[in-house]
Amino acid sequence: MPRAGLTPALVVDEAARLADEEGWEALSLAAVAKRCGVAAPSLYKHVDGLAGLRREIAVLGANEIGEHLQRAAVGLSGADALRAGAHAYRAYALAHPGRYAALQRLAPLASADVQLDTDPVRVMAAVLRGFGIAQDRSVHAIRALRSALHGFVDLEAQGGFGLPEDVDESFALLVEGFVRAYRDWPGGGVDGGGTRGEETD
Repeated sequence: MPRAGLTPALVVDEAARLADEEGWEALSLAAVAKRCGVAAPSLYKHVDGLAGLRREIAVLGANEIGEHLQRAAVGLSGADALRAGAHAYRAYALAHPGRYAALQRLAPLASADVQLDTDPVRVMAAVLRGFGIAQDRSVHAIRALRSALHGFVDLEAQGGFGLPEDVDESFALLVEGFVRAYRDWPGGGVDGGGTRGEETD
């Protein structure tokens, strides 16, 4: 039976659930329509085809991971905020693999026509300000962190860590490496206790 009161938000939410449960590659209008109890052409009333649906899932994921990062880091600063944010990033990526995949494959989202409620990049930039990293260096710092976190969670999700050593410990050590790096980041840095670090060239 067709679902009553179907809206664009409900379609996107159902599509995101499908992507998380069955994989990003399984996402199709036909599959989403079946879950919504409507014919595939009916979805065009709510989303701009498959490409538009994928984009909306990416926006949903960006807002959600941004909110997770913000909640994790609220009230914290410096090293504590970074640790909390990194663990929140990993938790979201593993819990919502389809939405996370949308974020990676449909970047960049930071364009004039996309308004995020909670931009994860801005949240991370706020965290890095606690390390005294100069504004003109923050993009590079965020890229470095994102690359490391993404590489770790992607390998973890794909079962790429086959050795018996504890994966949680490996992740914690990765984060601690960035804590140390940001304390001495080129262009400025602050230690975890809030003391200005010695600047390097």
